[in-house]
Amino acid sequence: MNPVQIGSISIGAGHPLVFIVGPCVIESAEHAVETAIVLRDIASRCGVSLIFKASYDKANRTSRASYRGPGLDAGLKILAEVRATSGLPVLTDIHEAAHAAPAAAVVDVLQIPAFLSRQTDLLIAAARTGKAVNVKKGQFLAPSDMRHVIDKVIAEGNEAILITERGASFGYHDLVVDMRAIPMLHELGCPVVFDATHSLQLPGAGNGVTAGLAQYIEPLASAGVAAGADAVFMEVHQAPSRARSDASTALRLDALEALILKLQRIDVAAGQRATIDPAPRGARA
Repeated sequence: MNPVQIGSISIGAGHPLVFIVGPCVIESAEHAVETAIVLRDIASRCGVSLIFKASYDKANRTSRASYRGPGLDAGLKILAEVRATSGLPVLTDIHEAAHAAPAAAVVDVLQIPAFLSRQTDLLIAAARTGKAVNVKKGQFLAPSDMRHVIDKVIAEGNEAILITERGASFGYHDLVVDMRAIPMLHELGCPVVFDATHSLQLPGAGNGVTAGLAQYIEPLASAGVAAGADAVFMEVHQAPSRARSDASTALRLDALEALILKLQRIDVAAGQRATIDPAPRGARA
């Protein structure tokens, strides 16, 4: 497995555990920049690489009335400010093929949502930008099904592919994570990200919103790292109950630093990496 290079950050192939962290959706420019600066400082203290994530548009909200974000133009302007101010690489979702090129002009990683993981035109458009592509495994797919997704991206000459495990549909209003999926996905030759927050959703179980079980973020993230994940994806918020999207599965921002340190220890104990690198990481090249 070759590592995926994102600026100065290498993901996979024995490189240090990486974190992809941020609010679910852009709530305001001030909130996004403030959060990114806090995340940068946490990453520096912990000696880890961190990629900031936030969505400019959440096109698959449960209810039409739910907040979706500032939209493409305003959202990308905010993400450019986040990147310039914090020095962190940035990841965002795209939902339409036409958004791939403008988003790639601003961010470092294009993310394909789980519900869209088989959308050929979207995958091709993302691949053709040359940016790293993080594809979330659909809740309806087996790990081995992702080989076809990977082939679609590689066929466009782009081998910078991350695959994210985020749970599988398990009856009504529930997801379950089969930790075998992480080594199974590794067998496909790409670095694997574990999404510790979306995996705890209870889709549709709320009254027009997605419910969730944020109290289990720590044990689930710990299991994912122990199973061999190369990166951990987590959504955070200063006050999750007031988050405008995925409030029920966001980690409190003030709990992040202790969790990162714990996950580093688990990663080393599990034998994925030889040592914890104390040097600050995460600034873009």
